[in-house]
Amino acid sequence: MVTQSAMTTTNPRRSSGSIGPRDTTGYRIFTWANNGFLVVLSLAMLFPFAMLVAQSFSSPAALKAGRVGIWPVGFTLDTYKFLMQNQMFWLNYRNTVVYTVVATVIAMVLTTLMAYVLARRHLRARGFLVGIVVFTMFFNGGLIPNYVLISALGMKNTIWAIVVPGAISVFNLLVMKSFFENQPLELEEAAQIDGLGWFGIFTRIVLPLSQAVLATMILFYSVGFWNDWFAAFLYLDRQELFPVTLFLRNVIAGASSTASEGAAAAGMNSATQIAESVKAVAMILTLIPILCVYPFVQRYFVSGVMLGSVKG
Repeated sequence: MVTQSAMTTTNPRRSSGSIGPRDTTGYRIFTWANNGFLVVLSLAMLFPFAMLVAQSFSSPAALKAGRVGIWPVGFTLDTYKFLMQNQMFWLNYRNTVVYTVVATVIAMVLTTLMAYVLARRHLRARGFLVGIVVFTMFFNGGLIPNYVLISALGMKNTIWAIVVPGAISVFNLLVMKSFFENQPLELEEAAQIDGLGWFGIFTRIVLPLSQAVLATMILFYSVGFWNDWFAAFLYLDRQELFPVTLFLRNVIAGASSTASEGAAAAGMNSATQIAESVKAVAMILTLIPILCVYPFVQRYFVSGVMLGSVKG
């Protein structure tokens, strides 16, 4: 008699000598080739960042001579000291943090509410509304009409010129809408039977079940607002209102007087040294917050996009 434990441990596939798809030589070759390709691709993506770090710690003379690779040459902290003491840089840095936080909060509130409404299949004219939203993804008023509109509304040289125009991303809206559509309707029906209204269903049931897509959208919006400089370039005229990305853009373009003064104080006499040394340090300091935040939301990233991209 065969005992129950023996029956549960016996593998009929192995006893018959069959070979699974992962045991074949072709699969092993594919796995090794795929891993090797990903390693090479990762190194290729890390190479520019390593060069940027090396340039930020290298001397201006080594940068001018083009002798800096992935290791610093003539190690120095002069450029870091300059930017650490530059009040305008930190003022612009603070502006970027404020703009990113406020813009992300506004964008998440509007996008989440609109996506939930458009995901309700019983909504009248739902297809027409979705069509209007998709239309705006391909066509817009243009640069000059947008500038005239922002100026006419009195939002120039204010935070609202940065956070309002990009408050809703159509791509993020459609991804979140698809995610909400894939959630079981039985949960909402049960909540309605218990007397919960639409707002209560949204806040107590839908949002707690949507952590993956919410984290993904927060990452999308925050990175987009953090890296954006063009809106500030158009709508802000006062340097104390600039984000740090516009400060960096002015450094690269050689249009920032504060960067020129700081470069002279650091012993940099040429435009090339300004563009290479100050640019490298400013980019490193600008990237640090994103590099610190991303690991905490990375586990939600793939699941949030995939769940929101497949329509049930």
